[in-house]
Amino acid sequence: MIGLLINDMEQKEMQYLIKREMDEILFDLKDERIDHIVKRAMEERYKILFSLFKRVASPNECLKYMRKSYCNEQKG
Repeated sequence: MIGLLINDMEQKEMQYLIKREMDEILFDLKDERIDHIVKRAMEERYKILFSLFKRVASPNECLKYMRKSYCNEQKG
């Protein structure tokens, strides 16, 4: 395990960058022209970004970016 010390401004910057990347992925996942294999890779990337986001964001912010498929995986 690796620890990381960041101040409040760096935390907000990380939140902003991760949210922006997740927003782009969510937008691209709705595009019908993108191949299914590419979408699967994008979903894996989203999961990684979301796990990072959970470490720096409040629970209310996390709820906004939680996908329904992710909710189902956590229950089952």
